[in-house]
Amino acid sequence: MYHVEWTKSARGELAAAWVEADSTQREAITAATAKIDEVLKTSPGEFGESRSGNRRIAFVPPLGLAFAVNEAKQSVKVLHVWHF
Repeated sequence: MYHVEWTKSARGELAAAWVEADSTQREAITAATAKIDEVLKTSPGEFGESRSGNRRIAFVPPLGLAFAVNEAKQSVKVLHVWHF
């Protein structure tokens, strides 16, 4: 099991997306966030697409995210989140 940490800026981006959304979009954002946390805790190296270094990008509609995986420490850091 991986430890998942959301950076302060990623938490802020997620909060801003949620505040700007209507009730239907908020439900979708909440569900997507739960799915993201679930997958990042179990198999982050297989989630999304690889980028340079240990970074990856993934999409769980209506959210996109950029994150970094540290296999040695069994940890994941969510760096950036956006609503699409």
